[in-house]
Amino acid sequence: MTETTTAAPPEQMRCVEISQPGGPEVLIAANRQTPAPANDEILIQVAAAGVNRPDALQRAGAYPPPPGASDLPGLEVAGTVAAIGADVTRWRVGDAVCALTPGGGYADYCLTHADHALPIPSGPDGPLSMIAAAALPETVFTVWTNLFQRGALKAGESVLIHGGSSGIGTTAIQLAALTGARVFATAGSAEKCAACLRLGAERAINYREEDFVAIAREATGGRGVDVILDMVGGAYLPRNFDLAAPDGRIVNIAFLQGATAEVNFAPAMVKRLTWSGSTLRPRTIEFKAALAREIEATVWPWIAQGRFAPVMDRSYPLTQASQAHARMESSEHIGKITLTV
Repeated sequence: MTETTTAAPPEQMRCVEISQPGGPEVLIAANRQTPAPANDEILIQVAAAGVNRPDALQRAGAYPPPPGASDLPGLEVAGTVAAIGADVTRWRVGDAVCALTPGGGYADYCLTHADHALPIPSGPDGPLSMIAAAALPETVFTVWTNLFQRGALKAGESVLIHGGSSGIGTTAIQLAALTGARVFATAGSAEKCAACLRLGAERAINYREEDFVAIAREATGGRGVDVILDMVGGAYLPRNFDLAAPDGRIVNIAFLQGATAEVNFAPAMVKRLTWSGSTLRPRTIEFKAALAREIEATVWPWIAQGRFAPVMDRSYPLTQASQAHARMESSEHIGKITLTV
């Protein structure tokens, strides 16, 4: 059974489909039947949806949705609860939420597990906008699990964040600095490096002009960095092993420059390094629910105190999803790109 408002969601909704694997132009507007929540799910009337690299990978045919998930792109949304499943106790129709989704965010309505939704956080001046809230779930969940759970970053340690001006990077810099870590970041222009410094990086390294290994090693007195968060891969893989400090941890969350490289693994033995990687979307419902609780207890208070906020780049109407993808893949953005629904 499903509890709904008096004005039930319409039978049909607007959405953006992937017409075939390819570039941004394969994203097309469509109409579909509005989904109904299962017992442990909520239906969200979407106000805004985040745009992320996994969306582009799915669009290109390289990141299929998990079994049972919507084939529409969109892994994070903000909006209001439009319907709830019979077993849902926390949420009521009309509640304002942001949520991690298994897919389907590029639409008027989107399903997610009830435990993967969080209340719209409030900052010092009141609740965040729906657009800002939509930029949080996928990004914060990804950074939290990889930087602090897998990377085990602690106060007093050093961290290098590749892609520091991206949505992931701008989030990781802020959260790492808030934990008391020394933060270094790489970015591709003076403007992007300046943004990294404003967010809390001790040193921003322009990878087009500078050697991040040499600079970070010198800044740490020759020791290297304790944690490296890498979304680049490719030629960065052996350089990360070179730069990592004794007992260092390297975590890959993407391979924008390729997933293969020639790597000398001797440093991993000599320095007792740990390398790991992860993807969030296939993780279990229980894992994501536990992650949501941890983030609500830790990150949401930082938002309320004005110590953390998503960095916003540009927002596009849902019908311009292809333009949003083109901007993301141009790497000209600083922070998060969103769609308004």
